[in-house]
Amino acid sequence: MNNFSKNIGIASDHAGFSLKEKLKELLASKGFTVKDFGTHSSESVDYPDFVHPLALALENKEFPLGIVMCGSGNGVNITANKHQHVRSALCWTAELASLARQHNDANVLALPARFISAELAHEIVNAFLDASFEGGRHQGRVDKIACA
Repeated sequence: MNNFSKNIGIASDHAGFSLKEKLKELLASKGFTVKDFGTHSSESVDYPDFVHPLALALENKEFPLGIVMCGSGNGVNITANKHQHVRSALCWTAELASLARQHNDANVLALPARFISAELAHEIVNAFLDASFEGGRHQGRVDKIACA
């Protein structure tokens, strides 16, 4: 794995802050260089303020993958998917995370922080990072996603 592929962005709102901090430790232990886009406390904030900068950095090819989280995972997922070349997948099981990478070439993992444990989040993140895009019949489908 080259150095670029070991870079990852991470962002959350207040509901995902605690989980984000735990996931940063997991990612560092796996050798990733983590860029934390915030938030940096559990004080109430608006998730788009942190997710848009992460998604822009992906568009600018500053790193290949990102992880975002909020209470339900929906808000951060919707926000990330407003950006071209970002394919964010809301996952609450490891199997969904693997399939998102394998079939949809997802480059952002969205997590529902209020609905999964830290242990399950670790499993989901590991599955996301361990999987890779299969291409083949899935490539044409992924190519049809972009609107621009």
